[in-house]
Amino acid sequence: MVANVVAQLSAIERAGGDGTLRVGRETELKVSSLDKNYFDEGVTKGALMRYYATVWPVLQPHMEDRPLVLKRYPDGVGGPMFFQQNAGEHVPDVVRVETSDTKDDGPKSRIVGGDLTTLLYTVQIGAIEVHPWLSKVGDVNAADRCLIDLDPGDDVPFPVVVALARDVLGIVHQCALPAAVKTSGSSGMHIVIPLPPKTSYDTSAALAMLLARAVTAQCPERATVERSLRARPAGTIYVDAMQNARGKSMACAYSVRARNGAPVSAPLEERELTSRLRTATYSLRSIPRRVARVGDLWGTALAVRTGKRALMNAMMALERIVDDAGEASAPRRGQKRSVRGGTDVESGAGRRHVGRS
Repeated sequence: MVANVVAQLSAIERAGGDGTLRVGRETELKVSSLDKNYFDEGVTKGALMRYYATVWPVLQPHMEDRPLVLKRYPDGVGGPMFFQQNAGEHVPDVVRVETSDTKDDGPKSRIVGGDLTTLLYTVQIGAIEVHPWLSKVGDVNAADRCLIDLDPGDDVPFPVVVALARDVLGIVHQCALPAAVKTSGSSGMHIVIPLPPKTSYDTSAALAMLLARAVTAQCPERATVERSLRARPAGTIYVDAMQNARGKSMACAYSVRARNGAPVSAPLEERELTSRLRTATYSLRSIPRRVARVGDLWGTALAVRTGKRALMNAMMALERIVDDAGEASAPRRGQKRSVRGGTDVESGAGRRHVGRS
């Protein structure tokens, strides 16, 4: 099916850019302006659709059943951008739409990933990037992934970001947790920890904040949890743990980013985290060849999910790292340590409450 879709997209673009795409035996999608340049390098809307169709076999599992946040660039990366959370009007029947709610916005109809037609529709209306939620429509209150976003300032060379990613993974492995790493497709890196089933967002957020504080405790010269650019120490990288909430999303693995050069958020093997790593290596043009060679690194890394007890032990280990560095506040007398959320764990006495930064 993928090869047929790619061939159709090429033919429609050559014929003027407008036409009807047949996906499978019975599904049709009207597409237009496939010959419009979306990037300065002459990468067209049609080329973007062909890329997503080509990598669909590895991209699909990471979008399936997840509400999508759209970043729409109707005129390409040089034009205006706007976010779209709800499904919008006049959505074709072949596009998957379901009702999901965020903490702030309440129930809304949202486009949900999982089939190629839906993804290509989002590109048709100007979405360059793919941003799925960290939970699925079956249980939007349960996070199955915990995200740490390494967000450097303009004064931080990319090799320093890569070095910090190695440090983060070292701490994660020290706590016996699995993790996956990818370029953000911009100037940063994403580290994702797969979570046990039914983990609440409170627990996911607590884990992320503990990890961020542990990283800054061990790497104070290059890591900070200070959100304000003005207040950050010069040359440091913001360890962003704040995206772990219902309705938040991240750039999906294999997603093109809306920057010239059409860079891609590329999954990596840990051995690739060297000073020679460059984000420009991974683009719309190069990723299909890479996927053909190495397969779905993201799926492989996220296939190992920790259990609830292991997660509790990891959070306690992270807390000890923070305590040992003198970063934790003194516990109140008689206070019990309690990790609130999907893990429903209590352990020990005389420990501070975990889940508040």
